Formats: sequence, C-alpha cells, structure tokens
Amino acid sequence: MGISLQQFKQMKERLGGSPRAAAPVLETGLRRALNTHQIILGVDPSLRGTGYGVVHSVKSSPRALTHGDIACPPAWSHSRCLVRIAQTLRDVIRRHHPTVCVIEGLFYAQNLQTALTMGEARGAALAVIAEAGLEIYELAPRKVKQAIVGHGGAQKIAVAKMVQRLLNLAEVPGPDAADALALALTHAQATSRYSLHAPKRI
Repeated sequence: MGISLQQFKQMKERLGGSPRAAAPVLETGLRRALNTHQIILGVDPSLRGTGYGVVHSVKSSPRALTHGDIACPPAWSHSRCLVRIAQTLRDVIRRHHPTVCVIEGLFYAQNLQTALTMGEARGAALAVIAEAGLEIYELAPRKVKQAIVGHGGAQKIAVAKMVQRLLNLAEVPGPDAADALALALTHAQATSRYSLHAPKRI
C-alpha cells in the first residue's frame, strides 16, 4: 500500500521531532492536590470536646495556623453543644480559609449511646464544612497514630508531643486539638508523595 509524498513528510516530522517526556504511570492526582490544598483543617469530633487544627502545609516545615478545643460543659444540652461546634468551626473556616478538611473516621463504640452522641457531633461538623465547599476526607485513628508516632496503638500524650515537635509549638497542645492537628499533618504527608491508596473522600 503506497503513501503520498505529503504523508511521508508528516511521518518524517513525527519521527524526527523532540521526544515526549514520560508521565508517571502511577500518578493519582495527589501531588497536584498538595499544591491546591495548602491549608488543611483537621477535626476530631466529640460532643463535649471537639478538637480542631489548621495546618499550612509547606514541604520543609508545616506550621499550625490555629488549634483548640470546642469545650461544652456537661450541663449543656446536646442541641446547645451542636450549635457551639457549628459556630466555632464556621468561624475558623472564615478566618483561615482552608480548602480541604480531614475528619477522624468512625470507630466501633461498644456503647450505643456513645456512638449516637459522637454521630451527632460529627454530623454538625460535617454540615458546616460541606456548607463551606471544602473537600472532606476521613482517616482512621490508628492510621493517624501510625503516621505521626510510628505505631497505631500510641497513647494520646505521645501523639500530642510528636505534634508539638513536628509543628514547633511552644507548648504541648490539648489532646483533642493534638488529634486534629495530627489528622491535618497525616493528610499533608499522604498528599506529598505518590500513593496507590488515595485518602477516603466523604
């Protein structure tokens, strides 16, 4: 089968052109996400003590923009606590403009009432975060401890001290705030390199 002179010239140009750069086969978009999501909100939901932390993800040294606990006294009704959680998180988002949120994944509670109460706090937080248009991911507590301390059974104080060290904080953060900052740090680590296992988005 013959080819025309024009077809021959086109084939010659294609063969003689500059070689194309190879693209990574395993790229999942996570590296692009690192550039897009530089301010990460971590949330550790609880009715009486929701922890939050905002981390500015920088390759060399991530830093905490803010962190704290949303404390609700035992005398407060559930509804009042949920309003407090929603209002505080809405204010944090307004001040620091995160583009992605990482929330602690669900765990299996032996007490049904505890599970329902945790679900209420988690739902209040998720509603506010979704309302702001943030992408939301969840991480299991054991995965966070493994990433920050090195083993999934680490105690809370070990997580808090390692978070203090990684973020160069003047003081050890409270346990709930430390867990929230650890969530944000773990997400930053996961999106700073290629991974076959993308974080679970919700």
